[in-house]
Amino acid sequence: MLLEGLWAIIRPYRRDVTKPTVKATRVLRQTLGVASRIVAMEGLGDANLGHISARAGGRQTFWIKRAGIGLEEVRPSDLVMVNFDGRKLAGRGQLHLETPLHSEIYRARPDVGSIVHTHSLCATLIGCAGKPVRPITHEGTLFVDAPVFNDTTSIISTPALGRAVARALGSQRALFLRNHGVVVVGKDPEEACVLILLLERACRIQLLASSLGDYNWSKANEAAVKRRQIYPSQALRSMWEYYVRKLKRQERNGQ
Repeated sequence: MLLEGLWAIIRPYRRDVTKPTVKATRVLRQTLGVASRIVAMEGLGDANLGHISARAGGRQTFWIKRAGIGLEEVRPSDLVMVNFDGRKLAGRGQLHLETPLHSEIYRARPDVGSIVHTHSLCATLIGCAGKPVRPITHEGTLFVDAPVFNDTTSIISTPALGRAVARALGSQRALFLRNHGVVVVGKDPEEACVLILLLERACRIQLLASSLGDYNWSKANEAAVKRRQIYPSQALRSMWEYYVRKLKRQERNGQ
């Protein structure tokens, strides 16, 4: 009884550890803007289509760029906060029609902190061919098990389709949307950004290799070793830092 009484007293004053601080939210939004511009800088944009999102702390909400602007234009003020039911909670601007793609993946995958969806050229071509990614070079080792979503080639605009996408993705880090584009997930925007770039490079190399006729790729056991050796989390972080420096140089020079 004594413990219950004490809990009743302190509970109203207990800090909600799942609620992100103002500083953490500001950093997350800045990072999401940078990730969007890096993806565009590397040629994966498609006019004002495509979007990157990030889970907002430990809550059932996320930040995503507003509709109507390109990835290269995204700044923190261009982000809107959405809950898993698709209701806008903060920010200005319209939501993307494919917001359910993000909400349903977050709902199904608590380990995912960021989602990227693009119509990047080479990944889209590999997806429409329905062929698996081969570990021809290092990058391919990360995506050898990436599945293809076949339920529709249209946009993922309803919760039901979002749930179908989440089921098709399963525990993988990438999913091809046949004749549409690709989805990549990561623990945070930094990782998701780097992974989408590595996937596009792996797909570009595979398309070029296919022009040679027969070509070779690493065996499964060797690919697994390469994946562990070459792409630990610190290596992906180092790649992110490189792309941030590259973006800063380009933006400083007005490119």
